[in-house]
Amino acid sequence: MPVILITGATDGLGRGLAARAAADGATVLVHGRDPQRIEQTLAQLPAGRARGYRADLSSLGEVLRLAAELLEREARLDVLVNNAGIGTDVPGGGERMESADGHELRFAVNYLAGYLLTRELLPLLERSAPARVVNVASAGQMPIDFDDVMLEHGYSGVRAYCQSKLAQILFTFDLAERLDGSGVTTTALHPATYMPTKIVSSPASSLEQGVEATMRLIADPELAAVSGRYFDGRSEERAHPQAYDPEARARLRELSERLTAP
Repeated sequence: MPVILITGATDGLGRGLAARAAADGATVLVHGRDPQRIEQTLAQLPAGRARGYRADLSSLGEVLRLAAELLEREARLDVLVNNAGIGTDVPGGGERMESADGHELRFAVNYLAGYLLTRELLPLLERSAPARVVNVASAGQMPIDFDDVMLEHGYSGVRAYCQSKLAQILFTFDLAERLDGSGVTTTALHPATYMPTKIVSSPASSLEQGVEATMRLIADPELAAVSGRYFDGRSEERAHPQAYDPEARARLRELSERLTAP
């Protein structure tokens, strides 16, 4: 049975995915920030089918520690779901905030943490191939301003969130090209619109819609060879034009490597 790591698995979509994957027979690696919430989530999953991992993804050091623990303890990893994230105004009420490393918080948590975790776990994913990386992005996308990625000027929570989500998609497409032929695929999706989670005040979709769409990318045999694609729910769609710009993807790759360098 597959081993699936889900970041942000103690709330909302991540928790729903953990429950569904475990019910389907997978071993679920539950990531969270709060030890108590991790234990509560594990208690609701079938015995013997889940293990917990704690890390604060606003710290690159914590991401590296998490990756090291996974590499030490887990013999295989069939699916990595980069789901953990923060919204437009939670936390901070829409004010600009910085991560432990001094990076704009939404860029750090929503994008940079997933970039680094994926990079560190790639050897395990490749040894476990066929394997999949699924990035939970959003239909809310704004182009990356490479002259002010950290949004020190003209900041808004919406802009920060949408830029970080497009960065996930650029990374998805770039990684798919680099992993071609490796047996590891990578896709991104907007699972559903305004699901009932802690970062959404007025839900418009059910959590089940998001779970169904994401589980399709995690486990559908018909999508086993699909890589470098963006989905809106269950439909493949075009992302923001910047995602298809090789120069923009290269600039983001160089920036990401620099920001996560030892």
